[in-house]
Amino acid sequence: MTDNRLITEGHEIPTQRYSDQPYAVITDDGAWLVTITTGVGVEGSTGQHIIATRSVDQGRSWSPPAPVEPADGPEASYAVPLKASSGRIYLFYNHNTDDRRYVKADDPPYKDGECYRVDSQGSFVFKYSDDHGLTWSDKRYHIPVREMAIDRENPYGGAIRYFWNVGKPIVRDGAAYVSLHKVGGLGHGFFTRSEGVLLRSDNILTESDPEAINWETLPDGDAGLRTPPGGGPIAEEHSYSLLSDGSIYSVYRTIDGRPAFAYSRDGGRAWTQPAYKCYANGRLMKHPRAANFAWKCSNGKYLYWYHNHGGNWYEDRNPVWLCGGVEVDSADGRIIQWSQPEIVLYDDDSYVRMSYPDLVEDQGNRYLLETQKDKARVHLLDQDLLDGLWGQLENEPSLTTSGCIAQWNAIDDTNVQVVIPPLPAFNTRDHQRPDYGAKDLRNGFSLDLWLRLESLDGGQKLLDARAPNGQGWALQTTARATIEIILNDGRTESRWDCDPGLLEAGKLQHLAVVVDGGPKIITFFVDGILCDGGDHRQFGWGRFNPALRHVNSKSKNPIIAPGSTSVQDGAAAEGDAERVEIGAGVRALRIYDRYLRTSEVIGNYRMGLD
Repeated sequence: MTDNRLITEGHEIPTQRYSDQPYAVITDDGAWLVTITTGVGVEGSTGQHIIATRSVDQGRSWSPPAPVEPADGPEASYAVPLKASSGRIYLFYNHNTDDRRYVKADDPPYKDGECYRVDSQGSFVFKYSDDHGLTWSDKRYHIPVREMAIDRENPYGGAIRYFWNVGKPIVRDGAAYVSLHKVGGLGHGFFTRSEGVLLRSDNILTESDPEAINWETLPDGDAGLRTPPGGGPIAEEHSYSLLSDGSIYSVYRTIDGRPAFAYSRDGGRAWTQPAYKCYANGRLMKHPRAANFAWKCSNGKYLYWYHNHGGNWYEDRNPVWLCGGVEVDSADGRIIQWSQPEIVLYDDDSYVRMSYPDLVEDQGNRYLLETQKDKARVHLLDQDLLDGLWGQLENEPSLTTSGCIAQWNAIDDTNVQVVIPPLPAFNTRDHQRPDYGAKDLRNGFSLDLWLRLESLDGGQKLLDARAPNGQGWALQTTARATIEIILNDGRTESRWDCDPGLLEAGKLQHLAVVVDGGPKIITFFVDGILCDGGDHRQFGWGRFNPALRHVNSKSKNPIIAPGSTSVQDGAAAEGDAERVEIGAGVRALRIYDRYLRTSEVIGNYRMGLD
């Protein structure tokens, strides 16, 4: 079975061993031009340089990579492209112009206070191409950057500066804005302090002489974009979007377990007080120390890439989650409201990290580019997924019936057991393999129910489709006032539960559980809210054992619910049919033989109990 969310389903972009920031522009001859930081070593190694490659078939094949900077020169890294209306393409990047072999850093972790990674200092420069990226200017041009407090307070007093960039430029009122992340020091975690600035040029889009291009550093004052009050020292990898009223939106990473954002209403000279990003429903988002980018689409709506957990370090960039955004009015100008997320990309190896993405719109389709620091790939996005994300913000109810294999409602039916077809297996034996090993079917299932619990005491069976030996699946309350799902194939068992504090005794509530056999992830929803762990845990979603084969009980003897005297008519003659015992607190139930998207769960919740 294929799953277009699996990163290996994408089309690879040619690079060397290291691959970073595969960013694209569509040239005036219709090609995709992608620039990438690459090298034969790991990130930051000697020989790191920038290459360019072109595709004329939406990323399915690529021209041989050509160097923008040579592999045998000083390190050249972290390029971001900008296309002018003339067709000229500018490329902005770090360059170790003075060919330094080490810089000052904290000791420890760097022995004797010397860091031999030199890719995040030097000069911020650009080259340009007038032939759609086939060749580049021989000369590189230095961009002057205004000194700020963070520079003066570094180990060199600002004489040497630490910086880099991952954010693509934007254009506002005929001026180009290029992102830069200033760094205050190197130490544990590499960068120990950071903040964001914009480099504005009022004539780069019209001036043909690169020596005559003007630059100014924004915002005004002595500091860039930092974390919200009380936040940590890391505010970096700013991503910028231009709103319809001319406001600039920035979102960026922190080590606070949350992404930060701010708006500028005056072209980047001043910014609103930075705050932590939230969904349209007001719930705060969670995100680790990883790139989180927002893009404005051609339809005026937005997409946002992040990782949906509360870590404060570089780990767990798998899976990738995507939110949709729409502009709305506020007292201060336009703002973006964000949907709840969907899983958009994953790798089967949970340690593999994917990041530094770009969005390309071409011929009515939208594509994501990403890298695992090893391979870069292109992925066609599912339009239904995008429409669902944006549709969440329209607040319309919509009942999903596709894949529904069983439903029950206490108002219409007093039976306490439902007969369903066997749920799809997660994996099976592959008879086409010489070793007859496993074949991942990437199937899933979902439970959608309304319930009213008179108490939150642990051990209450809500749904139970297990055989006496425990094989099958069940939904029950726990000792910490949550609801957990149990998955058991007779060989292994997996469990996960909803976030604490969301259930209320005596209240009619909606609960959904999605068991997604692609990334092997379980998600819970309570009253239309995707569980993200809240303040209780880093992750609201959990992984189940990839060796789990299925959750069918294979039982010929149904369990009778307490107080029941019989099973549903005809159940005993159903052969391989599965039987679900329904607890007293359940008022309605739908079972699906596939994973439901977040948008589908929210639509079901908004329909209410019918």
